[in-house]
Amino acid sequence: MAYDRYVAICKPLHYGSLVGSRACAQMAAAAWGSGFLNAVLHTANTFSLPLCHGNVLDQFFCEISQILKLSCSDAYFREAGPLVFSFSLAFGCFAFIVLSYVQIFRAVLRMPSSQGRHKAFSTCLPHLAVVSLMVSTGMFAYLKPPSISSPHLNLVVAVLYSMVPPALNPLIYSMRNKELKEALRMLLQYSVFQRGTDLLHVTP
Repeated sequence: MAYDRYVAICKPLHYGSLVGSRACAQMAAAAWGSGFLNAVLHTANTFSLPLCHGNVLDQFFCEISQILKLSCSDAYFREAGPLVFSFSLAFGCFAFIVLSYVQIFRAVLRMPSSQGRHKAFSTCLPHLAVVSLMVSTGMFAYLKPPSISSPHLNLVVAVLYSMVPPALNPLIYSMRNKELKEALRMLLQYSVFQRGTDLLHVTP
């Protein structure tokens, strides 16, 4: 998404050639492939960890940090390798996003039209807000000191970085699509009309 915004704002005349179907397929394959590899590494390592502190989690899903709390102290360090890989992958993505937005903001601030700047910022800020929410809550979940840890806080933070961004992404990015807005408007009108028709049939 950062690359898409970068090309759209900084190189708009080359958008068709730089963000074609092949480029999108390659970026999607890279994202899915790296995510799948990361998940396989953690899953294989997690299933091999001996649990010395019971098998009850404080959360409703098997988050890695919560499973590690149940493992033996010596087994905990076996997860260090996959965690380093995850942090390296996350840092690489984060650095790419930051560099993209530095270029975007430099290009936007050079725009002579305030309307153009507003349009560019309104396009970029939703993505930046979602990324910031995911990165900040994810870092807090894994780097916070044990002294401020509690089951309720861990649950809220986990929901914020694992469930809220994926739920917001389709809504934020697609609501700028005119075709989707038109489809939603027609669906709402049809629902209201259908409800009115049903009420007329029910009323004696």
